[in-house]
Amino acid sequence: MKEFIILLKNGNRSALLAALVNTIISILKGVAFFLSGNVAMFAETMHSLGDAANQFFVFIGSALSKKTPTKRFPGGFGRLVNVVLLFAVLIVGIMAYETVREGIDHVIKPQESTSFLLIIIVLSISVSLEFFVLTKAMKEIVTNAGLKTSGLKLFSSSFVYLKSAKPATKLVFLEDSVATAGGILAILAVVVSEYTNFKQAEGIVSIIIGIFMFIVVGRVFLDNAAGAIGEADLEMQGVIGNIAMKDPDVRDIQGLAVYKEGEDFHVELSIEIDSNLTVEQVDKIRQRIEKQILTEKGVSDIIIEFDKDDGILNWPHSIHKYEKRRKMLEKNANWKNVD
Repeated sequence: MKEFIILLKNGNRSALLAALVNTIISILKGVAFFLSGNVAMFAETMHSLGDAANQFFVFIGSALSKKTPTKRFPGGFGRLVNVVLLFAVLIVGIMAYETVREGIDHVIKPQESTSFLLIIIVLSISVSLEFFVLTKAMKEIVTNAGLKTSGLKLFSSSFVYLKSAKPATKLVFLEDSVATAGGILAILAVVVSEYTNFKQAEGIVSIIIGIFMFIVVGRVFLDNAAGAIGEADLEMQGVIGNIAMKDPDVRDIQGLAVYKEGEDFHVELSIEIDSNLTVEQVDKIRQRIEKQILTEKGVSDIIIEFDKDDGILNWPHSIHKYEKRRKMLEKNANWKNVD
């Protein structure tokens, strides 16, 4: 139990904040729906309930994913957050279905709602709180990318670096983006329904909110299915490959795999070196390369293997590639004809 509490302290804070805020919001919306019978408010209640449950599971998953490896699970628990997110999207999917179904029913058989002022106040408070959580997620995304951005640039930067965000933070960002937009649409629908005869507006907005939720489900499912299987990170692979090739004793990279383990990177590197080096020299090379790679943000563990140089350069990202090719051509006295 003590270990579990310690792990919870390392859980994703954006997910925890979002879970607490959405719990409060869902209670407010639920009371407003009960008093008014407004279908747009029902859609928003379902949305907030789904988000709260989702983000709570995400927080638990992100915390447990940091558990140290055991004999039974020597590879660690990094991908647990992806598995939890796959389960969490099922909840959102069910809520999305109920939201669309209720919206269709209201379009077919419109029902006039009451408590207009109460609904507007509750939705306005909800949008403000959800936007607050959204900005927190945005700040975490840009901070994780190594940027110091504020103001309007925060919005554009968070979208640009969303792909590299932590899985839990990405989910919070997507869900609260939809929640904020959905809340604004719900306010418009309530106003239109109140001051015009177009009573189907609430049902249409409910359907739109449900469709938005389905889009989030699809996006999160695909991202975390890839993470659970073990998706390669080609950008980080290029960075780490070039770090290894800069070492003076590395002749070539025979193989390199960099993939996500939850929020961290796992690196498997196979390099070619001079076969005449001693074990002590090879060990120093290993330590030197490991130290450099571990300075890269997010890299948690490295496996390095060595093989003898076969004389054939395979690594395409090498900064030494042109230099080695030039030296080879110099020996053949043809290097001046090379562009």
